[in-house]
Order: sequence, then structure tokens, then C-alpha cells
Amino acid sequence: MVPIMEGQHADRRSSHGNYRDTAEDYRDNLTLFKWTRRLRDLHLYIGYAPGGVGSPQLYSQLLALYLLHNETCNAKFLWKRIPQATKSTTPELATIWNIGQKLWLRDYPGIYEGLKKEWSEHVKFIMDALVDSTRRMAAEIVARAYSSINEEDLAAFLGMSASEAVQTAVSEGWQYDAQTKFVTPKKIAPPSDPIILSEQQLSVLTDYVSFLEG
Repeated sequence: MVPIMEGQHADRRSSHGNYRDTAEDYRDNLTLFKWTRRLRDLHLYIGYAPGGVGSPQLYSQLLALYLLHNETCNAKFLWKRIPQATKSTTPELATIWNIGQKLWLRDYPGIYEGLKKEWSEHVKFIMDALVDSTRRMAAEIVARAYSSINEEDLAAFLGMSASEAVQTAVSEGWQYDAQTKFVTPKKIAPPSDPIILSEQQLSVLTDYVSFLEG
């Protein structure tokens, strides 16, 4: 099973406090760089398109990439800018934006259900990546906000069956009590060096505060 708790920065630091230069880190960073560059390219394509109107494929990719980067505000603005004619002839755009609305509300069961759709080839790899990134973000929220969590609730956060959620959690060093069916997350140590929060990290922090206040 693919690990999902990779957002836990302390687990990926060496004894010197620096991120380990592993093949996995390099691959993830390279992939993120490619997607970020693609996001910027799509902005330019729309800007230079006749009348400032892009193709349905371009809008679909840009909308999906905004969700992958957790830029839901930009996704919302893009959705409003897409011509109604394009929306009408490209139902996949509405399907992508529906997931964006679920992300906005942090409706994790709704997010995973929406992501089960059959996607066109030009957005499938982005939506597949969105499944993984959503699980990582959800796992980080659980690790920060819960001292323990019921296996069924954890499963809802991760979009898995209860048994899969427990198996994944245990493989990442979380503790599981088979009698109570509660999982105790492995706490995330704060980074020793000051960092500038990205939009995604700010979103996670906002969710954490919301859980505490709730």
C-alpha cells in the first residue's frame, strides 16, 4: 500500500535537520516542478488565446491543477471565467469543479467519491495525483488535531475501508488498539528552522484550528 503520511516533515529529516536527498524526494520535487511549470504555461496559453478564451482541454487541466495545488480560490475564479458555452459542451469541467467545492468544504467522503469518476486522458494523471495529495493532507490534519481517532472516522478521512486505513496508519508508525478500534496518530514534530507557509500549509493550519474550536 502506498504511504500517505509523507507530509510529516519530521519523518523525512536527517539527524542534521535537513531533508534527506532520496530518489523519492527527487522524484516528488521534479514532478511538482513540472506541474507548477505546466500551471504557469496554461496561464500564458489563455492569455495569448484569441479573445482570451482557451480550449476546453486547457481549462480542464488548469482547473484540475489548481485543485492539486490546493488553490481553491483561484479554481473558483477560473470557474467563473470559463465561458458558459464551454461549460455546456464539456461536462467534465463541472465534475472537476464539483470536487473543488467538496475540497472547499473539506467534505472528504464527497471528495473521494467524486474522484472515482472516469477521467479523460488529459486530466486523469492530475486527478490521480489529487487522490494522493488529499490523503496526505487529511492524514496531516488528523495527526495534528486528534490524540486518537476511531478507525471508521479515519477511514472517512482517507477514503479507504477501515481495515485499509488501519493498515496504512500502522505502516506509518501510528498505534492501533484492536479492542477499542481507535488509532493513535504519530505526532508531527515542528520543524527546527523557520519556514514560510504555502497556501496548502495555511489551509491545513486553518483546518486544524477549526477542529480545535469545534
